[in-house]
Parts: sequence; structure tokens; C-alpha cells
Amino acid sequence: MAKSPTTRDAVVPVLAEAFREHGYEGASMSVLQEASGLGRGSLYNFFPAGKEEMARAVLDDIRSWFAERVFAPLRAAAGGDRASAQAGIAAMLDEVDGYFRSGRRICLQGAFALGRERDRFAEAVGGYFSEWADALAAALGASGAPEPRALALRIVGAIQGGIVLARALDDPGAFVAALDDARRAARVEAQTRKD
Repeated sequence: MAKSPTTRDAVVPVLAEAFREHGYEGASMSVLQEASGLGRGSLYNFFPAGKEEMARAVLDDIRSWFAERVFAPLRAAAGGDRASAQAGIAAMLDEVDGYFRSGRRICLQGAFALGRERDRFAEAVGGYFSEWADALAAALGASGAPEPRALALRIVGAIQGGIVLARALDDPGAFVAALDDARRAARVEAQTRKD
């Protein structure tokens, strides 16, 4: 039996997996208690505002991971030459592949965007996707791709669609194929501009 987390920071990733598995509505306090191994009182000690505060903490944690491992490196790559920008985009796709476990892990922001909780978490969800598209567009622009914003939206959309298909079909290969398409699109568009 796994040891129960003893700090707020340690319980957040555990709650994230519970929200991924059950959704916001399905993640009742009893589900969250069972997933974390903590009693109701301990959870409320860490999150006095309850389930909504837990979900916000999870979304913030995911956004922080992406800010450090995806958004900041993309912005840094955008400040370099074409080769640096292309390397930054390739690194982003590798990080995304790892984070989403090659299509075996859902995107919680994407799931929250589609569920009834959408309006409740609109700022956090919209901010995550906007920041990702903006950082990617900057790197794509530096790589020489024409219409970098449109391409960034297409790539993020392909990644999100790949996650949904992998889950719906129970086939992680759908995500891998979407990621491969995103890689090709980024390279082709940059090459087109270069020629």
C-alpha cells in the first residue's frame, strides 16, 4: 500500500490522476479521499475550499510544469536562430509525448474544457491553451514557418485530438500518429518558407 502524501504539494499529483480518471463531476470527496489515502479532514486542511480548490491546484500544477518544460523553452528557442527554433519545437513535442505518456494520459485542461466545469475553470483552461499556442507560434515564426499562429493552433489541436482518439479507441498509436503529423507539419512549413 502506498504511503499517503503528507504535504499539499505531494497530494496535488495524486488528485490530478483522480480527476483524470473520474472527471471533475465524478471525483466525489470519497473518490478523492480513496485516491489520496487521506481523510476528509486532512483534505480540507490542505484545501479549505474543497474540491474546486483541489481542481484549481491541480490545474495550476500542470500549468507550472508546462511553463517550465514547454512554454519557457519554446520562448527561448524563438529568440535564437532558425535551427534553435526548430530544435525547441522538436524538444516540445518530445516533452509532450512524455507528459501524455504517448497517449495513455488525458489532458486535464482539455477534459475540463469539454465538461460542465468549463465555465468554472475557463480562465485556467483558456490561459493554458493560449500560452501554449503563443509560445509555439513564436518558435514557429523563428523557424521560418509562414502563418505561425495558425500552424501553432493546428499543432496543439492535433495533439489534443490525438489524446482524445487514443482514449476513445483505446489505442495510444492514435496519439503517436498525431504527434508524428505535428512533427512533419512543423518541419514542412519551416522548410517551405526556407526554400
